[in-house]
Amino acid sequence: MKTTIMEVFGIVQGVGFRPFVSRLANRFGLCGSVCNKGSYVEIIIQGEDCEAFCQALPKEAPPRSAILKIETKTVDLPVYGDFQIIESARKKGEIFVSPDIAICDDCKRELFDPANRRYLHPFINCTACGPRLTILESMPYDRERTTMKDFPMCNPCHDEYVDPATRRYDAQPVCCNDCGPSVYIMDGEERGRAAITKTRCLIASGHIVAIKGIGGFHLCCDATNEAAVSELRRRKKRPVKPFAIMMRDLSAVHEECYVLDGQDELLDGHEKPILLLEKKEDSMLAPSVAPGNPKVGVMLPYAPLQLLLFTYDDDVTMPKALVMTSANESGAPICRTDDDARAELSGLCDAVLSHNRRILLRADDSVTDWYDGGPYMIRRSRGYAPLPFFVGDFTGKVLAIGGELKNTFCLSHNNLFYLSPYVGDMADIRTVDALKESVARMEGLLEMEPTVVACDTHPRYNTVAVAHELGLPVVAVQHHYAHVLSCMAENNYLEPVIGLSFDGTGYGDDGTIWGGEALVASTTSYERVSHIAPFLQLGGDASSREGWRIAVSMIYSLTGHDKEKTGEIVKALGLCDERNLAAQFFMADNHINGVMSTSAGRLFDAVSAALGLCRQSTFEGEAAMTLQFAAEKWRKEQDQRPLLLPDDALRKGIAATDVLFRNLVRRALRGDDRAGLAWAFHYELSRLMIATAEQVKEKTGLVTVALSGGVFQNRLLLEMTDTGLQKRGFAVLRHHLVPPNDGGLALGQALYAATRLPFKGGA
Repeated sequence: MKTTIMEVFGIVQGVGFRPFVSRLANRFGLCGSVCNKGSYVEIIIQGEDCEAFCQALPKEAPPRSAILKIETKTVDLPVYGDFQIIESARKKGEIFVSPDIAICDDCKRELFDPANRRYLHPFINCTACGPRLTILESMPYDRERTTMKDFPMCNPCHDEYVDPATRRYDAQPVCCNDCGPSVYIMDGEERGRAAITKTRCLIASGHIVAIKGIGGFHLCCDATNEAAVSELRRRKKRPVKPFAIMMRDLSAVHEECYVLDGQDELLDGHEKPILLLEKKEDSMLAPSVAPGNPKVGVMLPYAPLQLLLFTYDDDVTMPKALVMTSANESGAPICRTDDDARAELSGLCDAVLSHNRRILLRADDSVTDWYDGGPYMIRRSRGYAPLPFFVGDFTGKVLAIGGELKNTFCLSHNNLFYLSPYVGDMADIRTVDALKESVARMEGLLEMEPTVVACDTHPRYNTVAVAHELGLPVVAVQHHYAHVLSCMAENNYLEPVIGLSFDGTGYGDDGTIWGGEALVASTTSYERVSHIAPFLQLGGDASSREGWRIAVSMIYSLTGHDKEKTGEIVKALGLCDERNLAAQFFMADNHINGVMSTSAGRLFDAVSAALGLCRQSTFEGEAAMTLQFAAEKWRKEQDQRPLLLPDDALRKGIAATDVLFRNLVRRALRGDDRAGLAWAFHYELSRLMIATAEQVKEKTGLVTVALSGGVFQNRLLLEMTDTGLQKRGFAVLRHHLVPPNDGGLALGQALYAATRLPFKGGA
């Protein structure tokens, strides 16, 4: 009989796709089967309305699915008697693993329906929601290959699982209060309801509780209780870095924050990332949630257990906002198991609410800002990873190990580039171990054996050491070039570009520190055509935390190494005392513990220190953020727009940052408003970048500019540069769902390594 066979590629596993196909086939009176093949879903259909079925399938596909391509052929096969979901059969090929999906509205209604048998079930899920990546052992996505195999289905759950008429037809994590995982107070007697009520009591009374979620543990306390939040800061040794907040619902978000058009949909979508929102002046949130920061990172509950923290059938009154920050020691990966929590969290929390569903792969919460009417990713993890990016037309398999900070890695197979969930900073050996473990698990899930590994060029990075331990050919990619490539890859733009790569620090080809670079870049090579004015970065690792050191060094250079004049300026600006100043002079004069640098991140630190806004950072980016907030406040409140640069300086492009810093210091000494100078610094730096792009355009004819690097997390600078370039006729590539910071570095590394393998297309 004439039979249509469809091969459907994309996110079509773990999203209720096979049950949807079965219902659709029954609607059109078709016989046949649907089967997961690991790399795609195979649909076999027979009947009169096959064409109508084929047209309806992509239009009506489940909302959590993403069909990337469909291949169809007609063959002769024996007659089928009905339509069935048949057992999955492995087949090598492209693989698409679904991220974890936030609880759907239907499950949320059932969760709070006393008449429903899953009333208050902490692990309620269906074909449209629930954990995916974090519980998956291997593909295809079937229960026996997830950690839910530890929980045999009861008869009622099994009946739903095999009944095409139910919402849980073929839902792999299906369970209920009788057969699913259970919650408990770790090392305590409370289980189930008692454990949840005790947790709510502890939080409501000002205590700190660690809570196991989908991708790891969180530390949780009342976000409206200043004493509780301050105590969490003390225990975690985190003085001012903002905490993420989980709000009860959208109405609570609107009560506390300003919400722009489109942000409700992102907050309450199936990814449910942390979104940076501006706090209202009368916000009830504790000041210590985000000290000195006009914004707060907000997310909504995405797991049923989190919903139960806010609403439960006991007499505990809960706040509408909870601190929900990653549970880990500073620098360590997020805790994943009870053993992790027992070893690392005992001094950080008063109790641990855990459960017995195993987490196989860590997944921190994703963090996104908002720019130009859409999300602008800061940390890409839960809800997004490991959805692949389509890049070029390459052939081969690559592992890119990523950067040292904000590490993610990338696996590419032909034109599919899979960025991993966030791993963390590699200074801690536990994070290095987590990276190795995560790479092995992702390679297994994607059934991928890379033939080459890409890494940074820094000789002392732990990630570089990991790359060399793998026994594969190693391709080293310069840090700032990889940033530009990551922006190109996300936009699938493979022609040469002008790359403006601005970040904290990266190892330069000349052995100095780079970080404020203009590159002419293709997928196979780059040329460094300009950079910010070099300065002596003194103090080793301390210089990345203490911006006053950079400011003193730059002032010393600007005065022609005049100690007396430098001392007068340093004293007037309150940068440091005489003892520390003498030490800086000694290091500079004797070339001790210093290296030449073009780091834009350190330039921001120096300006923030010189303006008296932040002389010493307690977390990466604090000084630059403080500078940005001051500038944005000025822009909002003032009509005056102070300028710092004459036209002749603009002709030098970004090489004139020394002139910019000199004039800024002069105006600060004159007593100009520091916030106004903060705005002027951003504006003038963007003008220098635009001038550089115009100069490169004149020499090369290139009209496309890629903006990348952690400095472009600064939305004010991004907006000034982006709009300014577009007004001058440039096409601007920027990041969207890949972070501009080092969290996107692996994507660029993978693109470069892919060009070293046999491939088709590309520049």
